[in-house]
Amino acid sequence: MQVVMAFDQGTTSSRAILFDHKGSIVGIAQQEFKQHYPQPGWVEHDAGEIWQTQLAVGREVLAKAGLTADDIAAIGITNQRETTVVWDRATGEPIANAIVWQDRRTASYCDKLREAGHTGSVQAKTGLLIDAYFCATKIRWILDNVSDAQSRAEKGELAFGTIDSWLLWNLTGGRVHATDVTNASRTMLLNVNTCQWDGDLLELFGIPDSMLPEVLPSSCLYGESDIDLLGAAVKLGGAAGDQQAALFGQNCTEHGMAKNTYGTGCFMLMNVGGEPVSSKCKLLTTVACGLEGANQYALEGSVFIAGAAVQWLRDGMQIIDSAPEVEALAASVPDSDGVYMVPAFAGLGAPHWDSYARGAIVGITRGTTRAHLARAALEGIAFQVADVLDAMKTDSGMPMKELRVDGGASANDLLMQFQADITQVPVIRPKVIETTALGAAFLAGLAVGFWTDTGEISGIWQTDRVFEPMMSLDEVNQRRNRWNDALGRAGHWEPAS
Repeated sequence: MQVVMAFDQGTTSSRAILFDHKGSIVGIAQQEFKQHYPQPGWVEHDAGEIWQTQLAVGREVLAKAGLTADDIAAIGITNQRETTVVWDRATGEPIANAIVWQDRRTASYCDKLREAGHTGSVQAKTGLLIDAYFCATKIRWILDNVSDAQSRAEKGELAFGTIDSWLLWNLTGGRVHATDVTNASRTMLLNVNTCQWDGDLLELFGIPDSMLPEVLPSSCLYGESDIDLLGAAVKLGGAAGDQQAALFGQNCTEHGMAKNTYGTGCFMLMNVGGEPVSSKCKLLTTVACGLEGANQYALEGSVFIAGAAVQWLRDGMQIIDSAPEVEALAASVPDSDGVYMVPAFAGLGAPHWDSYARGAIVGITRGTTRAHLARAALEGIAFQVADVLDAMKTDSGMPMKELRVDGGASANDLLMQFQADITQVPVIRPKVIETTALGAAFLAGLAVGFWTDTGEISGIWQTDRVFEPMMSLDEVNQRRNRWNDALGRAGHWEPAS
C-alpha cells in the first residue's frame, strides 16, 4: 500500500495521519505536549519537544498501520502558524522557547508601531494588521531579550522559522531551511503582493535577512528526510499553514468558497481568487495554497480561543473530565439561561483586535450550573465566528451561501447547529473532518504525482451532514445583541502598558 503521511503539528499536540489514494485515513497517532505560561499573556512551547513528539507519532502511526517508510509516497507538513522559533545554525538548538501565536508579550511594542504611523504601510505590504499575533515582533523580542542574539543574527549564526521550517530543518538534518508561502505570509515580513521577503519591513523590525528561510510553493519537492529518522529517505512534498491547508483540504478552490476550522482557535478563510483583497473590516489578507506558479489569496478572520475554552473547562475549572463530554453536558439544559462567556483569554482577534480584552462570564445567577457554563462556552465560540462571518461578507461583497467546517469541535452537533442558527447560513461538515491534515496530504501527493491534479482530488471530498438554520431572526438578533453587551464588558480590561 502506498500512502501519504501528513505531519499535523498543532498548538497542543503533534499528530501524524496516513491517507490512502481515496483520501481515507489509514492510521493516526497523536501526542500532546506541554504548554508553558511564564507570565500572564505569555505562551511558550519547547521547540525540541515539538520535534520529538512529531517524530514519535510519525514512527508510531507506521507501526500501528503495519507499514514502513518505503510505503510513504511523500510527507506533507501542516502546522500551527505564527509560532516563532529561533535556533543556532551550527548546533540546531533553539536559543529560547518558541513564542506561540497566542502570546501577547509584544502588544505594547505593537502599540508604539501603530502610534508611529506604520499601520497603513504594513497592511498595504503584508495584508496584516500590526498585532502581537504575528512573527515579526516575536523575533524582535527574542533578539532583544536573549544575550548576544542580535549580534549573532547579524553574523549569520541564527535561523528563524515558523514550525514548518523547524520541522523541515530537523527532518533533513539541517540541509533545508525553507518555508512555504502561506506560512511566510503570516510573519509580517512578506510582501503579499510579490510573495517575497520585504527589505523595508526587515529594516523596520531590525531583522537580518540571513535569518530567514527560502520561500517555496506549498506543493513542491522540498527535499528528503534523513534515512535514520523513519527507516528510509522519504520525499517532503508539501507544507502549508494549518488554516490554508484546511481551505485546500475542503476543496474551497473557487472564489467565494469559505471554511471555518474549529481547533484551539477558530479560523475562517474565504477564497478570493488570484489577486489580494484589502480588508476594511479588520480581516487579514493572506496567501492561500496554490500550486507552483499560481498564487491564490484569501480573506481570513482569526478567533484566538475556541476549543481552548473547552480545555479550560476541563483543566482549569475541572467541570468535565474530557473535552467530548462538553456536548452532553451542554445539551442537558435547553439554553444557557442568559449566561454568556467571552473566552478572550488571550485578547480578542478578528474583527475586534483587542489585545487588552480578557475572558468574561456574565449573566450568572444562583441558578447557574456547570451545564449552563458548558453551553455558554460552546455558544461563545459560535458567536465569535458569526462576528467574523459578518465582516467577511462585507469585505468580499458576496453573500455566504454555505460554510464548510472542520477541526475537532466540528464533530459537536450542538455547536454546529447553533453555528448555523446564529449565522443563518447552512453549515456543511465533510465525512473526513481532518481536512487540515488532508490538505497537507493533497499538497504533498500532488508534488510527487500520487494524485494527478486538483480535479482528481476534488472528487474525494464528501458531505457528512448539513446543519440548516432553525432559529428565528428575532431570537438571533436578541441573542447577538446580548453577546455584544458581553463583549463590551470583556473589552479593554487590561490597561495598556
